[in-house]
Amino acid sequence: MTDKTAKLVIEGRDPIELPVLSGTMGPDVVDVRSLTANGLFTYDPGFVSTASCESEITYIDGDQGVLLHRGYPIDQLANKADYLDVCYLLLYGDLPSAAEKKEFQHVISHHTMVHEQMRQFFQGFRRDSHPMAIMVGVVGALSAFYHDSLDITNERHREVAAHRLISKMPTLAAMTYKYSIGQPFVYPRNDLSYGGNFLHMMFSTPAQDYKVSPTLARAMDKIFTLHADHEQNASTSTVRLAGSSGANPFACIAAGIAALWGPAHGGANEAVLTMLEEIGDESRIEEFIARAKDKDDPFRLMGFGHRVYKNYDPRAKVMKATCDEVLSELGAGNDPMLKIAMRLEKIALEDEYFIEKKLYPNVDFYSGIIFKALGIPTDMFTVLFAVGRTPGWIAHWKEMISGAYRIGRPRQLYKGHTQRDVPGK
Repeated sequence: MTDKTAKLVIEGRDPIELPVLSGTMGPDVVDVRSLTANGLFTYDPGFVSTASCESEITYIDGDQGVLLHRGYPIDQLANKADYLDVCYLLLYGDLPSAAEKKEFQHVISHHTMVHEQMRQFFQGFRRDSHPMAIMVGVVGALSAFYHDSLDITNERHREVAAHRLISKMPTLAAMTYKYSIGQPFVYPRNDLSYGGNFLHMMFSTPAQDYKVSPTLARAMDKIFTLHADHEQNASTSTVRLAGSSGANPFACIAAGIAALWGPAHGGANEAVLTMLEEIGDESRIEEFIARAKDKDDPFRLMGFGHRVYKNYDPRAKVMKATCDEVLSELGAGNDPMLKIAMRLEKIALEDEYFIEKKLYPNVDFYSGIIFKALGIPTDMFTVLFAVGRTPGWIAHWKEMISGAYRIGRPRQLYKGHTQRDVPGK
């Protein structure tokens, strides 16, 4: 809705009136779509001041530390619902009733198998390939197997593709891990929870079954929940941009995985462990704290602060509690790297420098510690992020495809040569 206008005045031109739009929450937005008709467009590197779409899925207030999915606070969802509740919420707009939850759970658990020929795709990768490289390939390849759900104009096709992606992502992620360590693939089990089934496929072997700990299964469920969506971040925007061309959903999610791979995005929790390895010993913590405070030193503490949140990341509060539960369950408190992490956390929460600059431990800091305690290799961290983020990506893709949309086509501020002629011979 709009009942306000902004006026753009440029010397030598007539003033241009621009509508000011208001959402249900958040700051007003100046509608600049009419600028191109006036021979103008805006310059906004990174699109940090540009709303690229309307959405009803997720709301963030970084200053206040607020994260809402369809209006529900993330801490309530993490503590009072489970991951499949959140998947349903993101896809359909409301939390499921008991009957809807039972049906949804049945559908997801019975789509977890992947086509047997998918096994052959893995053989084409080197054993030491980065797991995200494999995930980009095999998720995109799903479109070669499921031709019955590729019509993006068909609502039922969109729904089936959504179910398949949510169901099969943990299976493909676990297969990626098993392939990297030379172990046989483990088939999913329909009787286990979403998080429990993932742990089973990761750590079970034909020689020895893996008993799924309820505490660790709940931890995985919360980790997936806390990563389920985060508004128009780089990977979600990538999914929307790819989808705006009419690409199939499997290709769009593969594009999102590729964007998530970057260390400035999904690779942040992997960077946390790399940093802990660099510190190496508790005796060196003060040295690295001093380096972090030195503006002339390029070293930065990974896992502290957030581009969006200028307050405590609401997801980090839940993740910290989950981290404590996992470490208690596993008795992993004596791990040298985890000791370094816990000491860094204490300093960040008490040191005036970090408090003043609002460099609180974020969700990536705690998730990295949990994954390390679970025995998940560092290069798999971003893969687990991708599994958790899948319903958010799909929800945004579905929202865009179901409404009025245009192919994404950003503009540029050209700074190159003016027209010139090729010299004659």
